[in-house]
Amino acid sequence: MRAPVHYLLTAAIMPVYGIQVCPFLESLKIWQVAVPIFAALGAQFALRQMLLPGLVGSAELKNQTLRVFLLDMGLFLITAIVLMIYNGLHHNFPMASGLKVLVGFAGLGFFVAIDLALKQERAVIAHVTSSGQHLIPDKNYMPIKHKVSLFATSLSALLVGVFMLLVIKDLDWIVEVGETIPLEQARISIIKEFLFILAVVLPYTLNCIHSFARNLNLFLEAEKKVLDHVSSGDYSLRVPVSSNDEFGLIARDTNEMVERIQARTEELNLTQDVTILSLATLAEARDNETGAHILRTQRYVWVLADELKDLPHLSETLTNEVIELLFKSAPLHDIGKVGIPDHILLKPGKLTAEEFEIMKGHVNIGAEALSVAERELGDSSFLRLAREIALTHHEKWDGSGYPQGLRGDAIPVSGRLMAVADVYDALISKRVYKPALSHEEAMAILRDGEGSHFDPDVIKALLARERDFRDIARTYADDGNP
Repeated sequence: MRAPVHYLLTAAIMPVYGIQVCPFLESLKIWQVAVPIFAALGAQFALRQMLLPGLVGSAELKNQTLRVFLLDMGLFLITAIVLMIYNGLHHNFPMASGLKVLVGFAGLGFFVAIDLALKQERAVIAHVTSSGQHLIPDKNYMPIKHKVSLFATSLSALLVGVFMLLVIKDLDWIVEVGETIPLEQARISIIKEFLFILAVVLPYTLNCIHSFARNLNLFLEAEKKVLDHVSSGDYSLRVPVSSNDEFGLIARDTNEMVERIQARTEELNLTQDVTILSLATLAEARDNETGAHILRTQRYVWVLADELKDLPHLSETLTNEVIELLFKSAPLHDIGKVGIPDHILLKPGKLTAEEFEIMKGHVNIGAEALSVAERELGDSSFLRLAREIALTHHEKWDGSGYPQGLRGDAIPVSGRLMAVADVYDALISKRVYKPALSHEEAMAILRDGEGSHFDPDVIKALLARERDFRDIARTYADDGNP
């Protein structure tokens, strides 16, 4: 609706403007001034609607904003020339009168063309944002500083030109009326004319500035949104490349930067995951367990954390990011076993008390190794969680576990989750020193340990997701059969 509103405002302003600046138009009746202007603007608007699809709609997106400006500016100039010719032929007005009309139409047309062009730019932004069809900025685009300079220069020239026309007209009027009109009345009349021009120019100027600021804000919000997501580790968003200027280039370069960061992060994550699995598999290779134990336990941990994340006292701890890190770090829970002697680690029978004390040391060995990595690599949520799991997955809810004898909530959530996942998998897995228990037998033992060995909330989560545990055990069975 912006274009019809602009045309209606122009139809209301131009007759008043013409009477204010041109003594020839002032000599006519108001309808003689207004009717030709209304008719010309009506024809102009109809022509605009006809030309818009072909000249703007069929153009490349990056050229549509400029096309709208040129179309509207050109139409206003053509309308002004038509009115010049009409007044010259019909009323025998001199060229000077026509030039005054031309200045008025050119000034209003300039403001209207800018505003409608900026509106079209917003339409392009909306299209690019919804479709993902980014523009390719030209190498020889018009810089923003040139656009601002052109606007400021044109505005200055318009104000100077209009005020000069007013001054010339008022000087002629004062000479003509002489002393027949009091000076105070003449002064008030002149001031009213100047205020009228300011009342027209100032709102149009502010509207153009507001419209440009609105478009700029759309770009800055899109840029900020993408950068905020990148800073939080989400590389899925892109800045819409929707303008053929510096902002378009900034958006394009930002997207290229995000893509490079994403590729590098994915490469690092893959390297990290491969390294984790390699280290964990190395540790398991020295044990009586298998690599499938790693795959099962990390998935058990994920299922338990996913079930518990909505509990009020755990919702801030078990965020989606933390759950993902738990999944990745779980395979390192027994990394410390690489430091346990083979005659103890691989012993097929029951360990002696002394041997068991040595075996228990694997939690400290693993935690210390991960602490060294954490100190070398700096603060890392992944390494912190991996160290917590390695150190605390043998702690018990009643405080009878090891190595620190932690009790209840003093045990990190990561350790409480790993305790259930590790024991469940140990119970259903066959080892050289024991047969595999059934799922039902394992569940009975875990239920018996609720409140003593295991966190009651974690056992409740296990019972709620029992089917998931069974499915994981089947999918990643040691014999490779589902």
